[in-house]
Amino acid sequence: MLVAKMLRLTDALRLLKLLAVSCAFAQLIGTPVLADQEQTFSLQGFGTLGMARTTSNDLEFVRDLSQPGGIKKNWDGRGDSVLGLQGGWHINKEFEAVVQATTRYRYDRTYHPEISWAFVKYDPTPNLTLRAGRLGTEFFMMADSRWVGYSFLTVRPPGDYFWYLPFYSIHGLDAAYTVPLGEHLLRIKAFYGHSDGKIPLADRQWEIKDSPMLGGFLEYQIASWLIRASYANITFKNNLPLGTLLPASSLEYLATKDRRTDYYSLGVVYDQGPWQVQLMLNHIEQGNNALEDSNGGYLLAGYRIAQVTPYLGYSWVRSERHASPDPYASRVIADSHSDQKTSIVGMRWDVARNVAVKAQWDGVRGDPTSIFPYRNDPVNGRWSGKMDIYSLTVDFVF
Repeated sequence: MLVAKMLRLTDALRLLKLLAVSCAFAQLIGTPVLADQEQTFSLQGFGTLGMARTTSNDLEFVRDLSQPGGIKKNWDGRGDSVLGLQGGWHINKEFEAVVQATTRYRYDRTYHPEISWAFVKYDPTPNLTLRAGRLGTEFFMMADSRWVGYSFLTVRPPGDYFWYLPFYSIHGLDAAYTVPLGEHLLRIKAFYGHSDGKIPLADRQWEIKDSPMLGGFLEYQIASWLIRASYANITFKNNLPLGTLLPASSLEYLATKDRRTDYYSLGVVYDQGPWQVQLMLNHIEQGNNALEDSNGGYLLAGYRIAQVTPYLGYSWVRSERHASPDPYASRVIADSHSDQKTSIVGMRWDVARNVAVKAQWDGVRGDPTSIFPYRNDPVNGRWSGKMDIYSLTVDFVF
């Protein structure tokens, strides 16, 4: 009965079958296989089995904009459960090929496995790395590993900061250069490519495939401190899927096609001894009238005691209202409004090597007009802006 609550039975069986096959294959391979004096092949995997519930049926809580439906008062495993498998082929000292596949709750309400990474890496010098193919997006610090739950202290990346990023991969290339500065390191990275995916909006899909993306970051490591300043943008290829629901004048006012959105962020991470502290800030400028600009961030601190790490966090997001004389357009714009704060209390227990159990409470306190990015608009204005989320997960890597 518990599994039935966490996932639809067919989806759960699909996840378990893929996990069993992956574990068996990984055990057969064991350590990397030596093909000759230089070539090696490695296989790793990761996953999360999780469930969560909220205290509200007025709106559905989602992990980010890539999910078409969310969690309400009943225990549900769709939001956080994921399984991933990654293979790497070290061709020689300079070249490596990497492929990563994942299965998770998708924009089309299925768990169909998909290729999230597929690239070739070239290291012409020890300081320079070039990659080309399907790459993970790095709009914000830690964004490229958002589905590897084991790598995060919390159950999930704080939504007030990360849920504006439904982009998980690009088809393109990037370059990273590392500069030693005494005992410190400066890292510079730039990327360019086209997005891959869709964003579910009500019963329609916003096609963002082939929308060009450009970005980069500067990262400075000082002992146990890591500081990163990032910038990225996306120019949307298509308009929102509003169809013929609105007058032509409203559709023109809400156009997103060929409009650019800019993402600015600053991240600071401290990790030494029992302490782990993170501070993240972002600012998003929407280059269109349909979506509101926003500011967000979070502060998180954890203290490790043996195998247990309790943690506290606080996140926030607020978008900037802009009025429209068009009542039809105003209703669309209102769907992108956020104004809330979230308190986070949780505990991570590393029960075994490569396995962590987490329990977390999120207390959302916001304005009743803060409905982005939740799913299903509140009926008759019943949404109070308040919601508690209770989550349990098992994260693992192999």
